[in-house]
Amino acid sequence: MIPFIPWIFLFLTGICVGSFLNVCIYRIPKEESIVIGPSHCMSCGHKLGWADLVPVFSFLFLRGRCRYCKAALSFQYPLIEAANALLWLFCYYRFGDSIDTLIACGLSSILLVLSVIDARTQIIPLGCNIGIALLAVLSLILPIGTASMEKLLFHLLGAVAVSGFLLLILLFTGGEGIGGDVKLMAAAGLLLGFPGIVIAFLIGCIAGTILHLIRMVCFHAGRRLALGPYLSLGIFMTLLYGEDLLNWYLGLLGIR
Repeated sequence: MIPFIPWIFLFLTGICVGSFLNVCIYRIPKEESIVIGPSHCMSCGHKLGWADLVPVFSFLFLRGRCRYCKAALSFQYPLIEAANALLWLFCYYRFGDSIDTLIACGLSSILLVLSVIDARTQIIPLGCNIGIALLAVLSLILPIGTASMEKLLFHLLGAVAVSGFLLLILLFTGGEGIGGDVKLMAAAGLLLGFPGIVIAFLIGCIAGTILHLIRMVCFHAGRRLALGPYLSLGIFMTLLYGEDLLNWYLGLLGIR
């Protein structure tokens, strides 16, 4: 196979899936169907034709404006499409021709939707958590016959290690708004296992603290923090480099 063919295929598929992710981002918070109903302009409501829906290229060709009412289109459309494609290419660069690439691509797309919705609404959609849990099950059973009892136990432990801690906080403090985080870490823990989920949680907390402080100082952001995007960063980085990060940390402690 010509070396660059998989990269082109992944990029084109990634921006097409990214177009669907935009639909999810807009419709899920409104509790609208993501599969029923034609795409339409958010300003004039006109039904969009196929030429208006070519990922990235339609936005560039139309110069960021609706073909029908000339209203400015959100830059979110091409950004999400391009971001999804780049994330898929990064997953392929990390894992190559393997099942891990499929799992990583699926996870990156779900986390992208989850992050944008949580940043806007401070709600993590249940469907995103279910999607991550399904990816976890697939990763455990594919290839067929590779899952061992020891591996299964570590992944089950991962499902409760951080989510159980967050659940206790929720129960004892009435921590409003972290219910979605509990479910997210349970699903991600099943995928990453233990101690991977702990690494993901630490990365998310550190990134959230630093970046949100910067946002507060530089952009006058409020004190309330949507943790989903930062936890998503930690989950994604751990899926790709969890073992390397763990070995690095243990090396700092002189354990390895």
